[in-house]
Amino acid sequence: MSTAPKPEPSPSLPVLLVGNIEEDFFLIREILERNRSTLPAELDHASSLEEAKAMLQRGHYRLVLFEHETVDAAATKLLSDLLHTGQAIPFIVLTEHADEKALAEIIQAGASDCLEKSQLNGANLLRTIRCTLNLHSVQQERQMAQESLRKLSCAVEQSTDTIVITNGEGIIEYVNPAFERLTGYSQREALGHTPSLLTSGQQAPVLYRELWETISIDNVYRTIVVNCKKNGELYYVDESISPIKDATGRITHFVYNGRDLTKRLHLEAQLLQAQKMDAVGRLAGGIAHDFNNLLTIITSYSELALDSVVPGSKTESRLQEILSAARRAADLTRQLLAFSRNQPQALRVAELNPVVSGIVRTLQRLIGEDIELTFVPGAGLGRIRLDPMQIEQILMNLAANARDAMPQGGRCSIETSNVFLDQEYIVNKKAMIPIGRYAVLTVTDTGGGISADHLPHIFEPFYTTKPIGKGTGLGLATVYGIVKQNHGFVWAYSEAGMGTVFKIYLPCVQDRMAALEVPDLGVDAAPRGTETLLLVEDEDALRRATAEFLSLRGYSVLEARDGLDALSMAKLHGSTIHLAVTDVVMPHLSGGQLATELGVLRPETKVLFVSGYAGQTVVDHKVVDVENNFLQKPFTLKQLASKVRTVLDRRGDVVPVAATAIEQPCGVTVGSE
Repeated sequence: MSTAPKPEPSPSLPVLLVGNIEEDFFLIREILERNRSTLPAELDHASSLEEAKAMLQRGHYRLVLFEHETVDAAATKLLSDLLHTGQAIPFIVLTEHADEKALAEIIQAGASDCLEKSQLNGANLLRTIRCTLNLHSVQQERQMAQESLRKLSCAVEQSTDTIVITNGEGIIEYVNPAFERLTGYSQREALGHTPSLLTSGQQAPVLYRELWETISIDNVYRTIVVNCKKNGELYYVDESISPIKDATGRITHFVYNGRDLTKRLHLEAQLLQAQKMDAVGRLAGGIAHDFNNLLTIITSYSELALDSVVPGSKTESRLQEILSAARRAADLTRQLLAFSRNQPQALRVAELNPVVSGIVRTLQRLIGEDIELTFVPGAGLGRIRLDPMQIEQILMNLAANARDAMPQGGRCSIETSNVFLDQEYIVNKKAMIPIGRYAVLTVTDTGGGISADHLPHIFEPFYTTKPIGKGTGLGLATVYGIVKQNHGFVWAYSEAGMGTVFKIYLPCVQDRMAALEVPDLGVDAAPRGTETLLLVEDEDALRRATAEFLSLRGYSVLEARDGLDALSMAKLHGSTIHLAVTDVVMPHLSGGQLATELGVLRPETKVLFVSGYAGQTVVDHKVVDVENNFLQKPFTLKQLASKVRTVLDRRGDVVPVAATAIEQPCGVTVGSE
């Protein structure tokens, strides 16, 4: 037979008696022993306060019995010390003929209850102990509750999340300090209102209907909303709303908890913008080679044809149209490569004012006579590292934008200035901007401005508000890419109907004595020559057109299909080869490898590299000096002839070495506000 398990014995109650009367100890111990079945207890005895203090520090007593004679100033201090150490042990004082004053002192000292010694028997002692323990227990679910409330209050007050409590009708009854800091509304201003105080108008009304439908049936509602601060500034918040019910299950209040996402979403938007541009940049770089080769073929044969037609004839006009379309296509390719930061740079240290001044003279024809164009050069500008062609691209695109924004005419001003950006500026902009000195290029127009909806997207590739056929959406993306490639950043300031301001910050160089002359940007003539040239081009049609043109300019031209063919010709040719004009990327033997071989085989032969690939691909071959021995496709035959003449006339041999004039792009913050 199975037997029922024996019940676990109740834990004993450790009790300490403090007093110097031995008989009382034996009496109380006997009473507790007789009643062990209803109140198991273990009694210890301390005959002095010093002994009691030591025993209380060592043991885990749950009850202390004090004899009245020991409740003096020292005993009162002992009680106070124990109560403040967090032990919270209940005290019962055994008195003998204590008056009301003595009882008041006893209670004030911290005693839980009193018991007359004359009434000291089993029933009275057990009842007093039970009442004391029960009362002490209640004082403790209360102290713990108060402590929990205190901690909860501190957590709410110190939380970095906004916390709002409303009544069942949505009227605000409480907001925490984080709410005040974020929204700009004080608690006094918020109380009595509904959370619609923060409505921005950016959400559809259906969102608020869904919100109330959800929380009214005791569900938690969570969403990301755009709210409006007291000063009108918009911010994003991840918000959850929870109902609070009373004991009957009725919803009495709602708690709104919000986390500010503005900074995170801003960084995510910047990352997304960079990813978009990188994706389109890779696409642009991938097609650049073939597209640039095709454009060079078109322009080359058009130029050759122009040399053989009657001036002023319809054929000449048609060929000019072909050339014009090819140039526009070439500009489009350059813009794609510019905003993707894949365009090779011919960087030099120079002052911004002379470069801008030279470009401004050509801008009036672009924007038209009904727009007043002014240039205000700033004084004391620091020198910057720049590519004049890229500065021209920036100004041409911004001027074209200004023209389109002012169809009825207006004013466009270009200014330069010198600034030092400190930590305070960087904190205010909330952007990763290096501290330092910058040359600032500012372009302002009096046009229709840009609305708040469009402003965050203006630097995105192919984003345009113009009608179909009126814009490519690459103008400002090109500005973005060039500025970023030059280690700078750009801000756009605008409001609908208020015009637009673009500010471009370009970092100044440390070496103020390193200024170089800015070269002429145009090529009007096609120089001639009598030297022998080795032309290496794997695109047959382009090679034939280039060879024909250079031959017409007086040069002796050796044609090679690729690097291996060129190397074979160099070995067999019996006289001097003055210059090798070679593509960079070719099958079998690259232009860089060919240049290295020629450096050993024919050290007198200079090298001019041409390529239709994007900048990084060219840079990776480590033989290109953009300033001295490189020409980017698409180019006109006149431009090629000019570059050939420049390389041939330069003193000394051009030794192919790792390029040092090409600046690599680095990550900087480019944004709008």
